Parts: sequence; C-alpha cells; structure tokens
Amino acid sequence: MKLTHRRVVICALVLAAVGCNRTHRTTVAMIPKASADLFWQSVHAGAVKASWDNKVDLVWDGPAAETDIATEMQIVETMINRQVDAICLAPSDRSAFKIVVNRAAKAGIPVIIYDSGMDSENYRTFVATDNYLGGRMGGERLGERLSGHGKIVMVKTVPGGASTTAREDGFRDGLKAKYPGIEILDERYGMASVAQSLTVTENMLTAHPELQGIFCSNESGSLGASQALRARGKKLELVGFDSSPSLIEALQEGWIDTLVVQDPFKMGETAVDFAVKAIRGERTPKKIALPPRLVDRGNLHDPAINAQLHPDLRRYLDASGY
Repeated sequence: MKLTHRRVVICALVLAAVGCNRTHRTTVAMIPKASADLFWQSVHAGAVKASWDNKVDLVWDGPAAETDIATEMQIVETMINRQVDAICLAPSDRSAFKIVVNRAAKAGIPVIIYDSGMDSENYRTFVATDNYLGGRMGGERLGERLSGHGKIVMVKTVPGGASTTAREDGFRDGLKAKYPGIEILDERYGMASVAQSLTVTENMLTAHPELQGIFCSNESGSLGASQALRARGKKLELVGFDSSPSLIEALQEGWIDTLVVQDPFKMGETAVDFAVKAIRGERTPKKIALPPRLVDRGNLHDPAINAQLHPDLRRYLDASGY
C-alpha cells in the first residue's frame, strides 16, 4: 500500500510538472517611461516583433507621463509580484529605481534596462542610444549652422533623467570643443511636456531677443519649441532630438533645421531579445549602444532614414490588440 501510494504521489507530481510546462508561457514585462509619444509607441512595436520572433508573451505597461515616477515604480513592483520571467525597464529617474531593480534581482528576475541608465549594477544589459554622442553631434551641428558664433538657449527635459542629461552634457561639450564662440544664454526644463516646452521657449525668446539658435533634448521639447517659433513667425537654427510626424513636418517647413534621431523600434526589439537570452541563462553584454544619426531636409527621404523614421506600427500594435 505504501509503495502504491508513493507511486501515485510521484505520478501526480510528474503530471503537475508536465501540465505546468504545457500551460506556462514565458512572459517579458516591458515598462516604458511613458506611452503617448511616438518614440514609446515605436519601442513598443519593436518589443512586439521580438516577442513574436522569440515566441514569448509581452506585457506592456507604463505611466501616462515621464514625470510620474511613483506610478512607474508601482508597475515594476506589480510585475515582480506577478513573477514575470524578465523585466525590460526604462527608468525615468536614475536613482529612484535602484530599490525596485535590486528587489527584482533578489527575486531572480533578470532586468534589462533600456533608453536611460540608472544607479544600480543589478541588471543584465543596458540597451540605449549613445545619448552623449547624440548631444555632441547636435552641438557640432548647431555650431556649424551658426558658423561658430552666436547666442543660443537649451530646452532641457527633466531633472534626473539620465538619457536626456547625457544629451545635454554632450551638447555643451560638443560646442565647447569645436565652437567656443557660441554662448548659451539660458537653459530651462520643458518637463517632457509640449505645452511646458512651448511656454519656456516663449519666455526665453522674450528674455533674449538676440537669440539665434535653440537645442532641445527630446521629442516634446523639440515640438514645443518649434511651435513657439511658428507662432511668432520667427525662424532660428533649431536642432532637436527624436522624431515624429509633427517634427518631420516642422523640419520640412523650416521651423527645425536638424533632428538627432534614435531608432526606438530597434531599441525595443533588442531589449526583448536580450531579456529572452537572460531567461535562457545565456551570457549577455553589460551595455549595447545604438548609434544616433542626423536628419535634415537634405537626407530626409533617403531609404534607410525613411525606414527608421516610419516603422510599421500598425502591423505590430494593431495585431497585438494594443
């Protein structure tokens, strides 16, 4: 009787294990800083493609605004409690997310950091645009457009944002190294808001009527600044960061001279690819830097740039029910 009972128990455990293997689907949680901007939609589409390619489930969840740090942290906590197999996180603040990332690591959940860095080493891979290089390219471009002399301002993004701070630092260093004759008169935060970026640009235009150029370190800042110039009918040398249909339109109309663009689709795809590698126990590099590029009216319609600027979002997001 004891032997028979033991066999039944063993069989039950084996069947339960088989059943779990049949029903469990590897799940990757993808947490962006926000979800409204085209940049994050493109990241999402790339992540969906990678989830299809790797035959895993994808959970996409993020706050409405990049400034809502508390909500983003709560989403990370929820995914840890849900025991997802891996987390891809774009931290909106470089220091605040250390606690939750460390908690995920303790729970045995590999974390892939993407877009923006953070003050923790408890992640497997960091996937991001080389933001410092992008900022430096923007500074050199604006300096070139102003022939090395002039007065400019910066529309920054948010305090504590690692990716945009790197762009802003790179921009200053690029100017200082090659065009020391250009003076930065003012720097203000647009707080990742088009409306706020428009307002701070208006205020700087009023405070500095001699202004000749503007640098913006993200999509909402670039759009807000270009709208302020359009409203005044005043064309300056504006170098912005990121892309969207509205920014491309402003570029074509001359309100923006140059955009420093990323490849958010590739970023999302790469983050999920390496999350799956981490789940499988494969070695992954600590950092992957994706190169930025400059886009202006002269190269806007190049096939490679056109493909990067216009990923097929509908194919991935509509088919996934997002």
